[in-house]
Amino acid sequence: MGEAGKVIAGGTEVVIYLKTRRISPKYLIDISDLKELEYIKENEEFLSVGSLSTHSTIEKSPLIKKRAHILGDSASQIGTIQIRNMGTIGGNLANASPAADTATPLLALGASLELMGTSGKRVVPIETFFIHVNKTILQSNELLTEIQIPYPPPNTGAAFMKIGRRAAHDLSIVNVATTVTVTEDVCKNICIALGSVAPTPIRAKKAEAFLKEKTLEKATIKKASEIALEEIQPISDVRASANYRKEVSKVLVRMTIQKAIDEIER
Repeated sequence: MGEAGKVIAGGTEVVIYLKTRRISPKYLIDISDLKELEYIKENEEFLSVGSLSTHSTIEKSPLIKKRAHILGDSASQIGTIQIRNMGTIGGNLANASPAADTATPLLALGASLELMGTSGKRVVPIETFFIHVNKTILQSNELLTEIQIPYPPPNTGAAFMKIGRRAAHDLSIVNVATTVTVTEDVCKNICIALGSVAPTPIRAKKAEAFLKEKTLEKATIKKASEIALEEIQPISDVRASANYRKEVSKVLVRMTIQKAIDEIER
């Protein structure tokens, strides 16, 4: 497609970018009829999600609810039902908004992305995919074709939460996704992902390291939420101030950790 072309599927973000002249491609390449990229299926090692799967499809999928419910939870809070019926997970990721609601659950779940181009196929960890605001490692001759979500180990809980300006279905001011694996009350693994607080969705790795091999008591979780603030770089914009984002991040990190633990204990 080259630099002159822009891929469009659901178009829920690309059309806005065109109207506001953030982008001005010479050509639009509509891939919405590529039904081969619209699927959700189980493999031996991971759950495969085609990049043209809509947010509504992901929200309602029994496989997503069984294997990666926080992805479905995030999809259910994207825009209005009209947006969810049109928008695709591939578009949400490839547009690389720092506030992309599907990015943080996939980071917390340790997902990988399949990229297909004229030079062949490559599979990359989602952590390496985002470079900056609206910029990814996708080459001009590549498409994001599949999301691969590994199955979590036993005794793993997960939670996703977001704060928007008007309601849950607004663009995220902050969103947080957390997965926790616990053995005999000790944290064996934890992933904490935050969105809309840095140029890209990020992992709070210092907070994760602090919690590993510790008993997840309230005071420990609270301390981890404070450590997470050292890792974010929120800005002030029309939706919220940087200070507000910091305070919300601290609360959501604490709440998602506790919610993930509660899920294990049920």
